[in-house]
Amino acid sequence: MATRNHHVCYVVPPYLLSAIADSSHNEDHVRESARNALTSHKSYVGKREKRFAALTAPRGSKGAAAARKSIVPDHMLQHIADCEDVDDETRACAKRDLEHIKKVHAKYQEAQGISGDTSAQKTLTATDDSSDATEKTYRAVYDSNHDSNEAHLPGKVIRVEGQKASSDEAANEAYDNAGLVLSFYKDIFNWNSIDNKNMNVISSVHFGVNYENAFWDPEAAQMVYGDGNTFLTNFTGCIDVIGHELTHAVTEHTSPLDYTGQSGALNEHVSDVFGIMIKQRVENETADKADWLIGEYCLMPGVKGVALRSMKAPGTAYDDPRFGKDPQPDNFKDYKVTTDDNGGVHMYSGIPNKAFYNAAVAFGGYSWEKAGKVWWETMRSGQVPAKCTFAQFADVTVDKAEELFGDDAATIVRKAWTDVGVVRKSH
Repeated sequence: MATRNHHVCYVVPPYLLSAIADSSHNEDHVRESARNALTSHKSYVGKREKRFAALTAPRGSKGAAAARKSIVPDHMLQHIADCEDVDDETRACAKRDLEHIKKVHAKYQEAQGISGDTSAQKTLTATDDSSDATEKTYRAVYDSNHDSNEAHLPGKVIRVEGQKASSDEAANEAYDNAGLVLSFYKDIFNWNSIDNKNMNVISSVHFGVNYENAFWDPEAAQMVYGDGNTFLTNFTGCIDVIGHELTHAVTEHTSPLDYTGQSGALNEHVSDVFGIMIKQRVENETADKADWLIGEYCLMPGVKGVALRSMKAPGTAYDDPRFGKDPQPDNFKDYKVTTDDNGGVHMYSGIPNKAFYNAAVAFGGYSWEKAGKVWWETMRSGQVPAKCTFAQFADVTVDKAEELFGDDAATIVRKAWTDVGVVRKSH
């Protein structure tokens, strides 16, 4: 496992890394790798907090983040436009969007009194007046060639939008599964890409040497995948993991939740909710038939466990002397204030996860038909504060259930939360 410096969300939670590092059942090199990952996790926590604080700061205040627009790298568009084995429609779209970029570059230069060489300008940030900006979401997958230095990301291009499958299976999985995530958001919630403005989706595979993790890096605005090693692998093949990570980016554009304490646990919970719905859609499973396991295909054979997390039964995902026992509680009565894991953001996400499971099963049918829509409208409501508590989030879901589906639905959602110990007002 490589050391990390940026504020990213890891698929593998720190409490699991800690258990691996502390277990005498693991070889020394495995324990050392886990310790390195934990050290890097601590270094990015403060930066991640700053990012979400900036995202939720009042408009115009000091430190407030500028509104993120759709960022399209022109070098990627040029590659697509020139690539012979890209389909005609995608190549035509890339040429159109590249011409748009050149026009906006020219306007920018004219306004700034700049002329001549434009090579230094590598990307375009689409502005509000660019009504003819790209209407297509572009995917691109790169090979980081086992380099663990993020400054070198994304790496060498392997496959771009519209291009045929490559000989690199991990690249094909990253490409195809990103497409499944995007189609879920588009088809179910009419949400275009990550930011609802067709932001391109970039992924890098083969990060580091035997790197047993995957993550969304908000600074690089891309997915990064390791190849795995002793215990964990197949990150590009786990659609729920990819859905989870890309949803962190979606959360930034809906209701940014401070990545600490209960709001941070809700941040993780939302990613699990949409990750599991995407998996269930791909596998065509109704709520009552699904296994509700996150990362079940990441565990290597021989590990005593079924997944990284269970939304149906938090605390039961694994029990292995090399991993320890899954520590997630399933009820708010077991919630304790902690400084570990940025306030227990991965640990306590199991509580709202179980609430969503309860609601989805009680509604029946597919999880995204009712429960998913309630959670989506909650995130889009503008009523979720940055430092949201479980009780506050529960109240908004109850209100949205009533607005969407009536009193009976509100009662179902309230009971789902009450059954995990999150009790507020009666409905």
